[in-house]
Parts: sequence; structure tokens; C-alpha cells
Amino acid sequence: MNLKNVSLGVVLTSFVLSGCSSITILRTKEMRAVGDEIMVKNDSAYKALSAENATLRAELDSVKAQLDAAAVAQKRLQAEVTLLSNRMSEETVRRDARQEEIVYRLDLLLGKSDKILAKKVVVSGGTANAVMEPDANAEKMIEAETMFNTAHSDYHRGEYKLAYNGFKQVYELVKTGEMAEGALYWMSLCLIEAKQVAKAKTLLTNLVDSNPQGSKACAGMFKLASIYGNECNLDRKKQYLQMIISSNTCASTPELEQAALALQDMLDFRSSDGRSATEVCLEKMK
Repeated sequence: MNLKNVSLGVVLTSFVLSGCSSITILRTKEMRAVGDEIMVKNDSAYKALSAENATLRAELDSVKAQLDAAAVAQKRLQAEVTLLSNRMSEETVRRDARQEEIVYRLDLLLGKSDKILAKKVVVSGGTANAVMEPDANAEKMIEAETMFNTAHSDYHRGEYKLAYNGFKQVYELVKTGEMAEGALYWMSLCLIEAKQVAKAKTLLTNLVDSNPQGSKACAGMFKLASIYGNECNLDRKKQYLQMIISSNTCASTPELEQAALALQDMLDFRSSDGRSATEVCLEKMK
């Protein structure tokens, strides 16, 4: 191989390499241009998506704010409805108590009007004159009945201390009879509401023992049975229930049926784990 041929080969090789380099540079520029175009398009799409996402987020925030406002409004409405319902219930109780008091007083006026005055014969100069004179006992009974009715209304209004004092005044005024027994019974109910169950139990026991045939004996015995049941003294509860069932006085009273059902429940009691009714009761009290 001569020198001329070698030089020609070198020139050709350099030309080929130079052409390839130019092509590579051109391809690189084209790729960069395509990449830049893609990046621009992607950037535009990203910005569009970001703007759309921001719009959706704003709409969601608006909807959430509206839902929160609606929830607050609903809670406020429920509170107002509850308050209104409580007020209506209290007003109904007061109205019923007032109506009961009015009816009771009307009954007193109609039923006792002929007892307010009694005739007293006064002899003067051999001539008998009929003179109308107030009957002290009738007036006392009317006063006691008015006080009883007022105390009864106080009880239903939840004024238990005030009601207790009213019933106590009635008892101290009349001492004996149906109204006195009723006053003692309602005094015990006031004590129960005031969480003074021991005093109520003593009062009821004295009421039942002093007059087992009285008008409030059956109610008193059933109330005692309930108290002893709440204390898990089931033997005493059973004793008072049996006393009601065996009493002729209670034969036509609501307490007879209530006592029979309560006693039947006690007899039918069966614990799944074999424990006695007293043990189950004491467990519930813990």
C-alpha cells in the first residue's frame, strides 16, 4: 500500500466520522426540541389540572361549609324543639294540677256547703228560735281539704319539701280519719322523692300497723313491698305482697292485682347460673 492510498483512507475516514458527528448533533438537537415541547405540553397540562383541582377544592370547601352550617342549624333546631317540648310538658303538668285543684274545690263547695252552717236552737222566753251558727268541725275539714289539695299540687310540681310540709299541716289539723291517713301516705311519698327512704319506710310501717283496714293501708303495704324490693330484702317484699293478697280490705283495690303479679314474678324467677333472686338483686346494686 502506497502513501497516497493511506492518506486517502484517512481523509475518507475523517469525512465519515465528521458526518456521523454532525448527524448525532442534529439528532440530539431534535430530541431536545421534542423533549422541550413535551415538557411545555406537560407543564401546561399540569397547570390546567392544578387549576381544575383548585376549583374543585374550593367547591368542596364551599359544600363542606354549607353542610357544617346545616348541621349547626339542625342542632340548634333540635335544642329549640327539646326546650319547647319541655316547656309544654311543664305547662301541661301545671295546667292539669291547677284544673285538678279547681275541680276539687268545686266538689268541696258543692258537697260541703250544707255542712258549713248548722242549726242551733236557742230558747228565749219560752220560744224556740232557729239560729244559724257556723259548724267549727265542717270549717276545719274544708280548710284541711284545701290544704291537702294545695300540697297535692305542690307534689306534682316537684316541690316535695313544700308538699311534705302541707301534708304535715293537714295531718296535725285533723289527726284521725281518712284524710289523716292520706296525709301520712303522701308525706311518705315526699320523703321517698327526697331520698329519705328510711324515714318514709318508718312512716308507712306506722300507717299500716296502726290501721291495717284503713283507706291507705293497701297502698302503704304495696309501697313498702317496693321499697324492700329495691333494697333486695325480698323476704320482706314477699311478706307485704302476701298481706295485700290475704287482706279483705284490698280485695277491690288496684294494689291486689299489682301484688299478685309481683308475687308471681318472684315465684317464677329462675337464674341462668343458678343464683338466687337476692344474689342477682345485690349484684345489680353494685
